[in-house]
Amino acid sequence: MQEAVEVVQVARIQDIPAVVNTLKVLGTGFLAFLIAFAITPLWTHFLFRYRIGIRIKDTSVQGEKLSVVSRLHAGKEGTPTMGGVIVWVSVILLALLSEFVFPWLSEVSGRASIAQLDFWRRSQTWLPLFVLGAAGVLGLVDDYMSVRRIGSNKGGGMRFAQRFWWLIAIAGTGAWWFYAKLGWDSIHVPAVGDFTIGWWYVPLFIFVILFSAISSNETDGLDGLNGGVLLMAFGSFALISFFQNRMDLASFCAAVAGALLAFLWFNVYPARFFMGDTGAMALGTTLGVVAMLTNSAIVLFVIVLIYVLESGSVAIQLCSKRLFGRKVFLAAPLHHHFEAKGWPEPKVVMRAWILTGITATIGTVIGIIGMGR
Repeated sequence: MQEAVEVVQVARIQDIPAVVNTLKVLGTGFLAFLIAFAITPLWTHFLFRYRIGIRIKDTSVQGEKLSVVSRLHAGKEGTPTMGGVIVWVSVILLALLSEFVFPWLSEVSGRASIAQLDFWRRSQTWLPLFVLGAAGVLGLVDDYMSVRRIGSNKGGGMRFAQRFWWLIAIAGTGAWWFYAKLGWDSIHVPAVGDFTIGWWYVPLFIFVILFSAISSNETDGLDGLNGGVLLMAFGSFALISFFQNRMDLASFCAAVAGALLAFLWFNVYPARFFMGDTGAMALGTTLGVVAMLTNSAIVLFVIVLIYVLESGSVAIQLCSKRLFGRKVFLAAPLHHHFEAKGWPEPKVVMRAWILTGITATIGTVIGIIGMGR
């Protein structure tokens, strides 16, 4: 009997680190939610005061008329954009607080648990935080140029080629860091193992980042659509990171998810404000970096299958029009096609969320069971 009691006591003691780590991840997500919720009124007041609202474009990147999309979204003209600032500013602010303020609070209050919320780590979160901020600022500039009709692009904003090369620069910096500094040169296939690919790791890294960044931008077209997809994606990678014992990265993902939850409170239909490039570009790029940090590039494509469908529909539409002079879809990306078919906007968003909930669950299970390094 005494031996049984001792076994139970040992099991409880062994569970303590797991409990502490769980509370750290959940606590970080909750704090990010509170910070994002608190700064939202300040940021929206600024957006409304200076009339930083979207302009519905009537031409595509190729200069063609967007009659279907323009007609469907005409009522959204003037709705504030740049809402994504709320998410990435909240996460970066929380990271800085966790590193420079929480230890001091812990010492003053005598509560060591406060200092344990620190997730500022060179090996796990420096690069995602850098990418989040860099891509966020890039998107912010693009959003401002679009609103004020600045730039060589018709209707304002950066040309696609300009954004593309800036993203290449950000992705290239990340690829160099992984390959040269961290010594990563392999790709993990879930349940199979790691395969060394040498310098090919660099173009693979850049491709994954470009895919997630551009696909996030293309998916950000309906109220709450991309916000919900990103929320589930970062939640999935929080779990994958947790089971890989990367608690700081798991906390970072939880912080992004928490801030996104606060953002979605105001972004669901009818949206009070939109994410903008500053959110879609920053969060999409960061999602790709997190996937590479967890060696889960393949899993990423399962979790955000909706991104594959959205980007795929754009590629198919462009190729079909150039090669055969006809459209495959009524409008692209895919969510606009369903809008054009008569689906109400909330129905398109809810069904996309359901699909992402399924694929995110499957991808998370694959990522955990077939875990990489």
